[in-house]
Amino acid sequence: MDAYIYDAIRSPRGRGRKDGALNEVTALRLSAQILDAVVARSGLPSDAVEDVIWGNVTQVGEQGGCLARAAVLASGLSEAVPGLSINRFCASGLEAVNMAAAQVAAGTARGIIAGGVEMMSRVPMGSDGAALAADPSVAMGRYFVPQGIAADLIATEYGFSRDALDALAVESHARAVTAWAEGRFDGSVVPVRDVNGLEILARDEAIRPGTDMQALGALKPSFAEQGEVMPGFDAVALMRYPHLERIMHRHHAGNSSAIVDGAAAVLVGNAAFGEAHGLRPRARIRAMARVGCEPTIMLTGPVPATERALAAAGMALSDIDVIEVNEAFSSVVLRFQQAFDADPAKVNTNGGAIAMGHPLGATGAMILGTALDEMERQGAGTALATLCVAAGMGAATVIERV
Repeated sequence: MDAYIYDAIRSPRGRGRKDGALNEVTALRLSAQILDAVVARSGLPSDAVEDVIWGNVTQVGEQGGCLARAAVLASGLSEAVPGLSINRFCASGLEAVNMAAAQVAAGTARGIIAGGVEMMSRVPMGSDGAALAADPSVAMGRYFVPQGIAADLIATEYGFSRDALDALAVESHARAVTAWAEGRFDGSVVPVRDVNGLEILARDEAIRPGTDMQALGALKPSFAEQGEVMPGFDAVALMRYPHLERIMHRHHAGNSSAIVDGAAAVLVGNAAFGEAHGLRPRARIRAMARVGCEPTIMLTGPVPATERALAAAGMALSDIDVIEVNEAFSSVVLRFQQAFDADPAKVNTNGGAIAMGHPLGATGAMILGTALDEMERQGAGTALATLCVAAGMGAATVIERV
């Protein structure tokens, strides 16, 4: 049975700081707003969907305790709708959609809202702890290093210069500025409102118009001290990659993803669901994949995940018209382009997380929605969304217009 996407929306992304526009909004409130928005846009009864599958990475405090169910109860959805919170780190939002699609395809559900949220200004990344980092029984044997070291390891291993990393970041900002100026996000971004119903953010807040190579060139590498001095993670990485003389530290705040707040939702259902509610499908989910990969270099997962998704779809990358690769770090995207000899003009056409930000639990659903919008804007037939994932994983989804 086919699983279709009927709608995809997101919030604007607010800077993930105490002075960011969305800092006053809890993950619960933002999730409820996005759930209400997708229901209102589709004209659905409050009990039309059979589940809400919601990704969020730092599941502690106000983002803990099955946030998905709390969001259902805080929204206008019927209390008969359950909720499931999931965590596949940065791919959580995409994995939520993939899980929904799998249930629809299996015939165990007719319609599900899937997506995710992360309020990084309120619940800091890493504040929930991490067994992989904290427990030496796994950390030592798997040569654990933080993600920034892994990003620099990719740049070193695959030969990406500081200029190449910075150039991708400059292009990300330029494309995001153009996308907003041309209204490419107008149909999918839902403004966030405060408790009084007043609009507090309608556009992505982290984009820096005018970002250029000179500005980025002035920034110091962010992970050199962490790698070289304390606690010396370069030495750990080189135990796993002994053919390298040293780790070249080339990532900084300007060519790494921005820390932001945000949420996104995708309405997934079968043909009967759409017919029952007068909805026209925008795309069919053609293939999904998730993989594990080497956990020290960690962030190379988009390559094998894409290979697996394409194989499941019986396609090659040349068959894909629109490509979204999450810009966790510049080296992640450059490695994807290198591995597939991909045309950079087709990858992240509207900019990415370096410019607009990476709200961990929401990003996967966001980039899938961006791919859908861009596919329709271009009149294209196919799109791919893929993300690297902490601890050495990757996820990918292929969609096609109907």
